[in-house]
Amino acid sequence: MSIWWSLHLRREAASVPLARRLLLGTMETAGVDPDVSYELSVALTEACANAVEHGGGVGPREPGGAYRVTAYLDGETCRIEVADSGPGFPGAGAPAVPSEEAEHGRGMRLIEELSDHVQFGNRSGRGGAVVSFDKILKWRDSPSLLMA
Repeated sequence: MSIWWSLHLRREAASVPLARRLLLGTMETAGVDPDVSYELSVALTEACANAVEHGGGVGPREPGGAYRVTAYLDGETCRIEVADSGPGFPGAGAPAVPSEEAEHGRGMRLIEELSDHVQFGNRSGRGGAVVSFDKILKWRDSPSLLMA
């Protein structure tokens, strides 16, 4: 089975649970194991919260007041990408992952712990940060596919 969707969201706190609920609904419909779905939804929540907080102008309605979430379920893998139009990651693009005791940046560490592969980078040309992460999927015994 192959499913993908993309959302263009305002940088507002209310957008984060919307993206999370859509991911959880997609995973449930596809028959993904609830533990895997939960881990991916927590990682997505952290990535979206970072985009809301750091991903644009001074305020959520300033230029750069939106971000994009894209999810791909393809075969045995789920890949999620969160891209914003903020200043991006300083330096070479990938942020230094902070220690467990650090005041900020623990969300990036959590994304790494909950995913099989993570990539932090900057969007070329337009500016902004991109966080993408993958996870190998496990399946429930009986998928609950919706019949149209």
